[in-house]
Amino acid sequence: MKTLVVYYTLEGNTRFIAQKIAEATGADVLELRPKKETVKPHSLSKYFWGGKQVMMKEKPELLPFDLNPEDYDLLFIGSPVWAWNFTPPLGTFFSQVKLTGKKIALFCSCGVANNKTLENMEAELPGNKIVGKIDFKEPLKNNPEECAEKAKRWAIEISSAL
Repeated sequence: MKTLVVYYTLEGNTRFIAQKIAEATGADVLELRPKKETVKPHSLSKYFWGGKQVMMKEKPELLPFDLNPEDYDLLFIGSPVWAWNFTPPLGTFFSQVKLTGKKIALFCSCGVANNKTLENMEAELPGNKIVGKIDFKEPLKNNPEECAEKAKRWAIEISSAL
């Protein structure tokens, strides 16, 4: 089964989890990168600019992909939580890549709670089978080793069950 991990990260938390999932499953990795990053990591303004983008449903232009997500059977898709939702680069991905008939596992990294982020991601993926959902609370700050093991176990459980 061909497996791909697709994610966007601003401060590295989601990348950390994506890398652990890829290590555990032998998956290929596709990091979504905006052509122009307008939100600055590690700044207080990120909450304003990131939240504004989410609320306005902005879809930033992404750099070209070096992999085609449609070529994969199982996709792990991850995002940080901004303004209680997935990030604008994920919105662009969902609008550009029409996935159907795929097995998809969703993950997010958040500061406090994911609210409905995972459900909102699922709503963007009709015609696919959601095989798992999980969130991580600031994994680079809160027990990175424990979060890494949790991500690996979750990914292996999903891959093994399919």
